[in-house]
This record gives sequence, C-alpha cells and structure tokens, in this order.
Amino acid sequence: MFHDPERFLVIAGPCSLEGPDTCLPVAAALARLQEQHTDLQIVFKGSFDKANRTSPASNRGPGQEEGIALLERVKAESGLPVLTDIHLPDQAEPVAQVCDVLQIPAFLCRQTDLLVAAGATDSVVNVKKGQFLAPSDMQFAMDKVSHQQPSETWLTERGTTFGYGNLVVDTRSIAIMRQMASTVIIDASHGVQLPGAGGGESSGQREHMHTIAKAGIAAGANGLFLETHPDPANAISDKDSQCELREFPKLALSCLRLWRFLKED
Repeated sequence: MFHDPERFLVIAGPCSLEGPDTCLPVAAALARLQEQHTDLQIVFKGSFDKANRTSPASNRGPGQEEGIALLERVKAESGLPVLTDIHLPDQAEPVAQVCDVLQIPAFLCRQTDLLVAAGATDSVVNVKKGQFLAPSDMQFAMDKVSHQQPSETWLTERGTTFGYGNLVVDTRSIAIMRQMASTVIIDASHGVQLPGAGGGESSGQREHMHTIAKAGIAAGANGLFLETHPDPANAISDKDSQCELREFPKLALSCLRLWRFLKED
C-alpha cells in the first residue's frame, strides 16, 4: 500500500515545473517538514505541461522530456515520491517510469483511454473530480481505472463550476467519494481558483485556502493537495492560488493537527 492510512497525505509543490531553481528548494523544504513530523506523508507535485491554460499565450511549462528529468532529480535529491499530470494515453507508461503517482486532470476525468492507460501502469492514479460532475459520477472514473488493477486509486475534490469564473467546494463530495476510494483528497489550491477570471488567466482567492483545507478534512478527507511556491506573485501559472512556501508549514501542520484529532475521535 502506497498511502499509509496512519499518516496524513500531503501533495505539494509548484503548479508548474518551472526549473530546478524553484523545484529543488521547494522539495528540500517539504522533505525537512516530513522528517520533523513522521505522520506526514508528502508527495512532491509539479506539472510538465499546463495543457488547459486559458490563453494560447500562456507559458505551458518545460514539456514532458525536460519535466520528467527534473522530477527524477527532485526524487533523487529529496527522497520524496513524485506526482505529475498526464493528458494523453501514450504519456502514461513513460511517465510512470519515474513518477510514483499519475494524476488525471479534472477536465479529463471522463477520458476512458487516458484512465485505462494510467490504471495499467504500476503507479498510483489520482483522479481529480471534474468541475462539471456530481461526486457520485466519479464511480465511473474509478471503475475505468480500477479495472486495470493499479496499486491504488485516489480521488480529489477541487470544486464545482458555479456560474462564470467561480467554483464552489461542496464538502458533501468528500463523504460521497469516501464510499468509493480509501484515499480522498481536498485540493485547497484549485478550490479557491477563479477560472479564467484574471483576464486571460485564472485568478484565485488565496485567503480562503485555510477554510477550504480544514473544511475538507473535517468532512473526512485524508489527504491535502496544496500548491506552494517561493514567490507566487511571479509564478508562471496559478499565481493567485499557490501558498507561499514560507507559509506552507503553518497551514500544513494545522491540517495535520485537525486530522489527528478527528482520527482519534
């Protein structure tokens, strides 16, 4: 079993794999935090291709070859397992050679060939709930992945479309998806996102990350997804919904304390 149920799962890292000058210090800080708190289980995340950017002029990241090489370096130097998104079925197998967890983006959670290809690897598969889906509909995504008998399948709540340029996180989703998957994650970064509301890019309400994170854990999530960056204002993507690295431990540890309390209750 990859996710130890006796440890609180945290998926963290920059939105995009911007390069070693950003990724390696983030990974080192996350590794230190895990060493100090052994009931944390941290997975480093970063995307090699931001394939669903609002504007065609947006920076999409380093691409598959360079991105996977960087994730391999992060893994070797930090000792942390790594996660990245895949967008096409033929990316699954080569990416799984390095990545411990393959993530299916929310917009692609109904793509049968992509889900089947991810499930056929030896990696864990994390499927993000589509912004357009009821949580009960994620059972079908689970079935497509699980039929291939992957090591584990996780589900992540990241908000539901609510009018134009806004999302709402319905914490009932956590309880519903916990009936399908043993690991259900609350995405506190994308849960505060305002899609396309930044004039050709996504905006966000970083000040509400704590609320979304703790509400999700109180509802039964046993994992936290939280993007973090040393200088979010200058990040190449999702600058308004990433937690500043120096603030990350405070939020992560407050979530850990809540998870511990609920686990003991």
